[in-house]
Amino acid sequence: MVERGLEPDFPAPALAELQALRAPAEGGGEGVRDLRQLAFCSIDNDDSRDLDQLSVSEDLGDGRVKILVAVADVDALVKKGSALDAHAERNTTSVYTAALIFPMLPEKLSTDLTSLNGGKDRLALVIEYTVDQAGVVSGGAVYRAFVHNYAKLAYDSIAAWIEGKAKLPEAAARAKGMEQQLKTQDEVAQRLRKRRLSQGALELQSIEPRPVFEGEKIVNLTTQEQNRARQLIEEVMVAANGVAAVFLQTKGSPSLRRVVRSPERWAKIVAVAAEYGETLPAQPESKALEEFLKKRRAADAARFPDLSLVIVKLMGRGEYVAEAPGQTGPGHFGLAVQDYSHTTAPNRRFPDLITHRLVKAALAGQKPAYSSAELSTLATHCNDMEAAATKVERQVRKSAAALLLHDKVGQVFEGFVTGASEKGTFVRVLAPPVEGRVITGSSGLKVGDKIKVKLQATDFERGFIDFAKA
Repeated sequence: MVERGLEPDFPAPALAELQALRAPAEGGGEGVRDLRQLAFCSIDNDDSRDLDQLSVSEDLGDGRVKILVAVADVDALVKKGSALDAHAERNTTSVYTAALIFPMLPEKLSTDLTSLNGGKDRLALVIEYTVDQAGVVSGGAVYRAFVHNYAKLAYDSIAAWIEGKAKLPEAAARAKGMEQQLKTQDEVAQRLRKRRLSQGALELQSIEPRPVFEGEKIVNLTTQEQNRARQLIEEVMVAANGVAAVFLQTKGSPSLRRVVRSPERWAKIVAVAAEYGETLPAQPESKALEEFLKKRRAADAARFPDLSLVIVKLMGRGEYVAEAPGQTGPGHFGLAVQDYSHTTAPNRRFPDLITHRLVKAALAGQKPAYSSAELSTLATHCNDMEAAATKVERQVRKSAAALLLHDKVGQVFEGFVTGASEKGTFVRVLAPPVEGRVITGSSGLKVGDKIKVKLQATDFERGFIDFAKA
């Protein structure tokens, strides 16, 4: 982390400020509503403790449903210019490694005082919108409110219930009306998803193994599967992020947008599709690309993550850009939306905290919390630090994989060739889900080949895994 410019530990002035914080934010000032009677719930990973958002729905009739997304009001305790804010601005993100989590804000805040924990009242920024039968979003509004989390829920158990594979989790069953809430939110999320896909949103699949520990020992690696509960949260949050961006636009405020530009390397994407016998248009078109991806997912699900990775690299990664009032930015090619501003994770992403401050200033009729020039500088910094954090996480993930395999030298594994160039030949093993280099017997191998490889050596300090063709 230090080599990448990240600050692993909280500096003394930030810890001194932390000591002075004793309780969650109270009061909130004029215009703060009381929505604690609404049946908000959270859905996150089983081990998540930094809960950033809650959601609740209201059936309006005629197929219309109102969705309210409550996002933790971190700014109520972490003030702009404070020592805690300075550390958050330096790192810009929490860093999630296999070895340890390095939170952007101290756990006393991110998992307690500013977290929307189950059974607790918290101050929040609420983003409200209506979804019709066709998945069209309208009636956006943003305001501050007190909310209560009536059920802390987890993705996998809720997905199993939605898909009819398990009973409703006890935490949801105990909360009055929660079963219907979840059914309604799931149904609305599928409407939103269907509409985005029809507009060209891309469904890509990545493999990011997570280590399974027994005590201090890594015993396995697992991959996170997409499911209906994750889709539920993803869709209602994408819509909320769009509403927040439009809100700032209508208020004449500058904003920090999350964009994925129209791919400059589209010709190479066209060439990739041609290798599979498919034709893409000469100019970037997300609908056509998604149709190609959909066909490949159906034809070869096992190799689809590798194709996804190729497409992601050719598209270019997402980035933050400053958008001045009245300006039209590049939009988000991957999500097929024009207006998008990260808003829903201020405990772990600094750009979201920036957006909250801009929204709160607009609500109060004050000048923007950041000027366009400040936002431009921050956008560049956030992009740089996000890239640094990603490299740290990837490096530790590779080391974890090498550590898991260090006592399995000589064993044979099945996998697919994921890269074959002058840089070397690489293979993705199916179980456990790891990638390594083929150092012996790589001649003639090409991307997509299914092969058996024998583990030759590991170096977990550097995250190297070496195979020989078996």
